[in-house]
Amino acid sequence: MRESRKPNRPLSPQSNDRTMLLMARVDEMRVELRAQDPFKLMQRVSGRFVQTQSGKGELRLALWGREIFVTFPDFIAFEGSSQQKLHAGLQALVIYYLYTTDGAPIADRFISFSELPDGKFYAQAFQGYTGQELQHHFGDDRQRFERAAQNIGGRHYPLGDASFTFQLLPRVVLLVVFWCGDEDFPSSYQVLFDASISHHLPTDVCAVAGSMLTRQLIESE
Repeated sequence: MRESRKPNRPLSPQSNDRTMLLMARVDEMRVELRAQDPFKLMQRVSGRFVQTQSGKGELRLALWGREIFVTFPDFIAFEGSSQQKLHAGLQALVIYYLYTTDGAPIADRFISFSELPDGKFYAQAFQGYTGQELQHHFGDDRQRFERAAQNIGGRHYPLGDASFTFQLLPRVVLLVVFWCGDEDFPSSYQVLFDASISHHLPTDVCAVAGSMLTRQLIESE
């Protein structure tokens, strides 16, 4: 069920064009998801299905560490506690995950964007609006970066001078690594993905996920 097409050209995180491109497929995927058994679907995505009435229910899973629910059979995603409808970008992210994931386990090994299917075409652009943006914001200040990462639920990981994992979805894990600079090289940051990521999201949606994580880190102070 995973898509094999090339990723859409990565766009600026400040633009809504990327969300519009992704949402163009969302309604089509919703139609296909409605034909699936919700209990089997939840086993694959590592969530649970709560039946509310005959033929209807809620698919419950975690997004950025917080519970959300997706209505069945409409497949509209809501924040769990406030019950507010998720914005278009997160709607697309959740639906792409439900549609794409094949249930592969987390590998606990991380790869760069260039190692994703067709990722080498846009790796430089991806680094520009993720790692370079983090470098511009945090610079050499490791403590600021660590505080920001912990503020949004990051967990320490043994790589570089400081790194944190972030659980985007039940089977989707991202890693942000900080390398401290010296007199020859400036400090640098990089967003990496669990090696199983292509089982759960297409490459262009991975780009969106990396952009979202970067914005959360910058805005968390």
